[in-house]
Order: sequence, then C-alpha cells, then structure tokens
Amino acid sequence: MATHVLPAIAVTAGEPAGIGPDLCLRLAERNWKARVVLFGDIELLRERGRRLGAGVRLDSYVARRAAASGAIEVAHFPLAVPAMPGKPDPANARNVLAILDAAAGGCMSGEFAAMVTAPVQKSVINAAGVPFTGHTEFLAARTGAAHAVMMLAGRTGTGWLRVALATTHLPLAAVPAAITREGLERTARTVAADLVAKFGIAKPRIAMCGLNPHAGEGGYLGHEDIEIIEPAIAALRGEGIDVVGPVPADTAFVPATAQRFDCIVAMYHDQGLPVLKAASFGHGVNVTLGLPIVRTSVDHGTALDLAADGRSARSADPGSMFSAMELAIELAGRGAAR
Repeated sequence: MATHVLPAIAVTAGEPAGIGPDLCLRLAERNWKARVVLFGDIELLRERGRRLGAGVRLDSYVARRAAASGAIEVAHFPLAVPAMPGKPDPANARNVLAILDAAAGGCMSGEFAAMVTAPVQKSVINAAGVPFTGHTEFLAARTGAAHAVMMLAGRTGTGWLRVALATTHLPLAAVPAAITREGLERTARTVAADLVAKFGIAKPRIAMCGLNPHAGEGGYLGHEDIEIIEPAIAALRGEGIDVVGPVPADTAFVPATAQRFDCIVAMYHDQGLPVLKAASFGHGVNVTLGLPIVRTSVDHGTALDLAADGRSARSADPGSMFSAMELAIELAGRGAAR
C-alpha cells in the first residue's frame, strides 16, 4: 500500500527580536497536513517557548529522517548574538537573510513544497549595511524571477479580496515615476497567470486602479491615468486578459464593486493595503506572485512591543500565520496536482 507523504513547508522565523519566533511556535497548536520545518535558531525558539509556556518539543531537522511524533522540526541557523525581545540587533541581520536564502533554495530544489515567512525588520537589515527593500524583491532575485508581484488576500463578508501592488515599498513621492506602461503590463500578466496556475481561477477578472483621485478626472487631476494606465489596459485587453480600469480607488474597494473582480491592482502600497487590512487584518495573507516557488506570509509586521512583553505575545492573534500556512499547503497541493 502506498504511503501518503506530507508536503514539507519551510517556515522562516523572521526578525529574532520580533514576534515571528512566537508565531512559529504557535503553529504547534494545530495538526497540519504538512511537515512543518522552522528555520531559525533552535535555542532562541526554545527560550521563546519557555517564555510563552508553549510546551513545544523541538527537534533538529534532517531531510531524509521522519519527524518524531509530536515534535516540530527546526533547521538550525545560529544567531550572531543573543536576541533580546523587542530590541533588534543589526548583528543578526545576516542570519535573517541566510534563513531566507536557505528556505528559498530548499523550495527551488524540491526539498520543500512551499515557504511561509514571518515578518522581518527592514530597517535593521539596512542598518547592517545590506540593501533590502522586502521579501518580494529578495525572493525575486534569489529565484531568478523575471517579475514578482506582492499580493495580499483576505476573506471578507462578500468572499475573497485580493489586492496586488504595481509598486511596493517606495516613498510616496517616488511612486508616479515608477508607474510605467511596461511595468503595469508585466504586473497584470503575472497576476493573471498566477490566478490561473496557483489559484485555479480559469478566467480571472482584474480591476486596475487609477493613480490620481477620480482616476485623474479627465486629466484635471493628473495625466498618468490617461497617458500610462489606459494604454496599458488597452494592450492587456488586446492580449485577451480581462482588465477593467482605470477605476478610481475610492470606488474600486466598495464591496459591491470589489466582489466583481478576482484581484484589484493598486498603484502603490497605501492605496490598496489599508482597505484589505481593515477588512481582514489578522487573517490576511501576503502571497508573492511570479515566483517559481510558493511563498506566503503574514499580513503584519514584527510587533516588537508584543515580543518584548511575554504576556502580550501569548495573547497575540496567530490568525494570519495560520492563514498563511493553510494557503501555502493549498497552493503547494495544487501545484503538485498539475
């Protein structure tokens, strides 16, 4: 009789001074249809487990050895200096990046079916002298992806709300120059392709927001919508991709409008993500589209204040981490079935 092999999911612990290690340990609260492997410092995880009163058994991960019953496995990456909850240290920044690099490499080789990432502290990585704008850009470079797209997904009262970003972590003043016809076309193609391939949506319908208020109002409030966004949408529709817009952002997310689309492409970070987080914060999932691997993440940051307070960390909502794991397993299974 054939034995069903559970997919192995790599879970990176993120910023060691943040809440990521705590949330990773809380994965032990559920029985997952996957082999859960935490990437981080095993002694840090054990110490956090004691602070949380989690009672989690942690064993060292060995690829070809079956996991011990009732244990969570850890791929051990020792910290450069001990982590103090709530106080990030740039000395550990390279450990954070090494963990991401190894997890992505494991997914690329087929050792892992997907990776789930806890949040990192971008400012600390940059303070260590390493240019870093986010997981999306790092993983795109690591996997050789031609174009990666940051998308957040969450359940609302009317179903799923998915928001993809045309630009990611940029100062607001830099956004208009970063909006190009070529970039919008590549983003929409990537979104459409992964909605089909990874989410199983046969004919995805996409809304593209305008950049300016009222989508420029015929040029009176800016010309980018007419000169860049409209031609991009026309070209995409000519390729057979169902894209509507530019839709004014203040109406695109009205539930009656949003539920007509499988994804809404926002022009910049704070145009689309506040709406999604207001609707599903604590249970949303960050998904990187365009990668040759499956990567999901939580919809929040490192919560240094909660990590510094053991009682608060115990009561922190692990819903987004659980949702990220659920979606990673689902997407990995869909990929294996193809």
